[in-house]
This record gives sequence, structure tokens and C-alpha cells, in this order.
Amino acid sequence: MDDNNDFGLSRRQMLGGLGMIGVASAGAGLGTTAYFSDEESFTDNTLTAGSLDLFVHVDYSEDQGSFGGYQTPAGTYIQGGVIGQTVDEDGIELTEGEELQIEVEDLKPGDSGEGEFCFSIVDNPAYLWMCGELTANDENTVTEPEADADGETDSETDTEIDGNGELADAMQVTVSYCAPDGETGDTIVSGSLAEVMDALSNGVPLSGDGDADAPIANRPHFDGVDAPFDDDVPQIADQCVCFTWEVPGEEVGNEIQTDSVTFDFEFYAEQARHNDGTNNPCVESVAGEGFPELEDTVWHVRGIYGDGGGAANREMDIRLPNDTVLTPDTNVSWPNGEAVPFELSIENDNAKWIIDGTQVSVAPAPLPTANAVVVMAKASAADSSIEVSDVAFNGTSPSGPDAVSADGNSPGQQNITLNGVSFGEGDVISGMVEMSWPTGSPPNREGLGFRIDV
Repeated sequence: MDDNNDFGLSRRQMLGGLGMIGVASAGAGLGTTAYFSDEESFTDNTLTAGSLDLFVHVDYSEDQGSFGGYQTPAGTYIQGGVIGQTVDEDGIELTEGEELQIEVEDLKPGDSGEGEFCFSIVDNPAYLWMCGELTANDENTVTEPEADADGETDSETDTEIDGNGELADAMQVTVSYCAPDGETGDTIVSGSLAEVMDALSNGVPLSGDGDADAPIANRPHFDGVDAPFDDDVPQIADQCVCFTWEVPGEEVGNEIQTDSVTFDFEFYAEQARHNDGTNNPCVESVAGEGFPELEDTVWHVRGIYGDGGGAANREMDIRLPNDTVLTPDTNVSWPNGEAVPFELSIENDNAKWIIDGTQVSVAPAPLPTANAVVVMAKASAADSSIEVSDVAFNGTSPSGPDAVSADGNSPGQQNITLNGVSFGEGDVISGMVEMSWPTGSPPNREGLGFRIDV
């Protein structure tokens, strides 16, 4: 919202005196009171909503040696998912075009490319996020040289096959902050294309001052501008985002022949006013019922009141999908009607599960492969309930529900799924959990509990 609220207020004048008139009649004590008063009116007030509109200016080029190259036309920008790139005697026109799609053909070891994204945030300052997704990583066909290079045993070559290719692991990508002139600053994320897209799928908060180590909450935002162009010149923020890609010529060979990858970059802007910048638009959460049903679950953690044997000697643990327990028997001193913190993390291949300061761990922990995380709450004890709230991924809130609860008077399981989350080394899932039961009648045999599947 901008400052042009058209909120016209007349000057208020208050006569701030209180007076009393005393009227006495003969033979009787009779008093009457009245207040001096004045009135000023505030009429014809209007509130005009502001706006926030994100333009992303794109400058991209690639180098494929003698094969040639490609560069986006001058003035290319993205707005509303489509591009405009009209530059003529009338200047840049904000006309809709096709979705911006960059295709690299005949990719070879030694090829490279680079791009720059700069931002015009019209009307209001905003927090920016960068998201991404590896949408395809295909083997396509396998040529004889490729089969020899990557150890394929398929006797049929030059035919369409299913499966992942090697190109996403072979391409090296760096995403960094940069000045509008392209001078690079702090690295945001780097690694193979697969690794970078994994990081971007979880959401990367961008800092308006280009500090890659800035805390997420209340980080420097990106300033707004009055218009995306001024005399055909883009009006952009001081910080841009640059990316480079390369297929290393000395390290990559025939194993990538015929492979192809497809990936998306996305940028989100959200108003900075009345906002701490922790809402993560890259992680969507949805509510559901029942036990988690992730196809590629590697393990899950639990927190319960009492255990299945009727005793309270295993109230938090880490388990395999078949319910094999990986951690020692551990109790939790659950407070009645009081929320306590929990945290699940992977650090140096060590999976740590902490509830209100009590910890169990597994090392080395297999890295999850599911492309989602599920948080479930269950209740079966009468007049008892459980609420899991403030669910956060790496200190950010999902775009969707961040809480789930269950009531023992309506026994069952409720869950929220964080879609697209790639939970791995260095990641943290945190929140609060509160169990409540009638005084003197605590639940048993897992009457209340919650779990997280990864």
C-alpha cells in the first residue's frame, strides 16, 4: 500500500472545558448539570489501497564456441509470467508475450552461460524470494559412447529409455548477488544443477543489501520504485541476482550424451510493511487426514504420551518406515496444557530429534529422498487433545496452514504436508506442541501423539 491514502482530515478543535451550572430553589437543594460541548466532523474520508507489482529484467547469454550462442533481446523483462521485449522508436512497450523460456541445444562439455535478474518493485518496498524446481532430468536415449562412459548395461542403444540422466549432476551452477553492471558479490548457492535446484525448491530469501548471511526475519528489503521504466530505462533495485552455468570440459565426457534437463526459476515479492519476511512462498502446505502416505519416506520421528505397551518408557523416538525403532527408550515430561518446542534436524549426517530439551539421535542418518514433509497429530483419549503449531522449515513459515490438531472426542489423525520440501543436511523443522487432558486422567497407550515423516 502506498502513502497516497487520500485520507483528508479536517483540523479537530475540541473545547476542553467542563462546566457545572448550579441552580438552587428556595427551600430545597436541587442541582442540575450540563457539559459544554463542541463537534467537528470528518467527512468524505477515503482509503485507497496501494499496489505491489514485480518486474524482473533479464539479461542472459551463452557461449557454445563455434556452435554459436544466444542472448536475450535488449529490454527483456518478465511481468505476470509473460515477457515483453519491444524496443523501437517509441521505446519499451509493456506488452504481453510468451513465457520466457531459454533452450540450449547441442550442449557439449565446455559450454557455459550466464544471466542477470534485476528487479523493479513498483509502488512498495518488498521482501524477495527466489524459488526453483528441476522439472525434468531425462536420460532420453543412450548412445554407445554414453553406455561405455556411465556403465550402462542396456544392450539397446540409441533408443528411448526411462530414467534420470547425468546432466543435472554434471552442470555446475552458481547463483550470487550482483550489481546492475554484473559485478558479482556474495554467493547465494552453488553446486551441481541438481544441488542448486534442491536448495531453491526449499526457498531462498533474498536480502536487499546483498548479504548472503543476513538473518531471514526482518532482513533488508528491496526498495520500491514509482514505475518500472523512466524514459525507457529500467528503474531497478541496487541488488540483482546473477547466475552462471558451465559443463566442465575436463571433468565431463560422453556420459551426458543425449541427456536433457528442464528447470524453473521463480521470484516472489511480498510487501515489507507489517511483515517480518519469514513467510516462505516456495513451500506450500496443505491439510489432510490420516497417516502420512509419502512414497519415498526414509524415516519418521514421534512424540507420544505413553507407548503402545501401556508404559511411558518410549515417548519419543526415530523409526524406519516399518516402525523399527532406531533410538533408545526415552521419556518426555509432558506438561498438561502447555506448549513446548520441538526440532528435527540433520547436521553432519546426524539426525537429531529434540522435544523440550530432551534429545535422541541417529548417526549416520540416511538422507531423505521424499519431495515433501508430513506433520501428523493424532488423538484417541476422551476429552484430550493435541495441537502442533508454528510449524517452520528453516525458520520460515509455509504458504498455507502451519498448524494441525486432533481431538480425542473425534478420534483420528490430521496432518499437514509441506510439498516440494527437500529435507537434507543442514535443514531444520521446528514448532510447538501442546497436549491437554483432564486433570487426574492422563492418556495412555499413545492416546495423544504426533509424528513427522521425511
